[in-house]
Amino acid sequence: MAKKSLGQNFLFDPAILGRIIEAASIGPDDTIVEIGPGPGRLTTLLSKVAKKVVAIELDSDLYIKLQDELAGRENVELVLGNALKYRYDDLGSFKVVANIPYYITTPIIFSLIAARDNLVSMTLTIQKEVAQRIVANPGTKDYGVLSLAVQYHADPEIKFIIPAGAFRPVPKVDSAVIHMHIRKTPKVIVADEALLFKIIRAGFSQRRKTLSNALKPLMPDIKDVLIDTGIDPGRRGETLSMDEFAILAAHIHRINEK
Repeated sequence: MAKKSLGQNFLFDPAILGRIIEAASIGPDDTIVEIGPGPGRLTTLLSKVAKKVVAIELDSDLYIKLQDELAGRENVELVLGNALKYRYDDLGSFKVVANIPYYITTPIIFSLIAARDNLVSMTLTIQKEVAQRIVANPGTKDYGVLSLAVQYHADPEIKFIIPAGAFRPVPKVDSAVIHMHIRKTPKVIVADEALLFKIIRAGFSQRRKTLSNALKPLMPDIKDVLIDTGIDPGRRGETLSMDEFAILAAHIHRINEK
């Protein structure tokens, strides 16, 4: 039985599970990490196409059942533990395929991005609204810090939508399967990555504020700085592309270095 406290919603439809595997582009030499294998239906299918599957399950009751369900599948390593604390750096090259509990979606994504030296891609089933925020472009209502933070390290694409009714128990919202290919280099190159994201967070801190007002706590003369970089101080943060944020960060970095 699914545990509400762990955000468990299980998929059983083999057609949908097959589409998830197809979206992940798994090869016979791939190591796959599955976070939250649940009843093990996807795990079983993954084990048929991948070299190795590392299935990380937090629920001790499910873990015991999975030991029986996956018995005999020698290429499956079943781990009882918290995916947020798992040492992904020890795996070598790997891909992630998972149905992520809604309440830990963002922490899981950034925990995985932190292991990007070995991470090839993530194919995640997540809340549709979160997926839309991840792939959002400048000037849209969904565009924000999450969009930029993920797109800085990955190329995300929504593959397909899964209606709520496909899950048991049925959640209140639809889900989306999103594929994120990890970039070998960031989308923009900056001298100070921490400064870039400090500016991005400030730019979205109060979405109705103009950039000159939103960024004023960073620099009192930010209006002049914006003008010097060719950015209208009257624009709002959600209208700036990542390239524009990078240009602004580079200019502020040069000022700070003087």
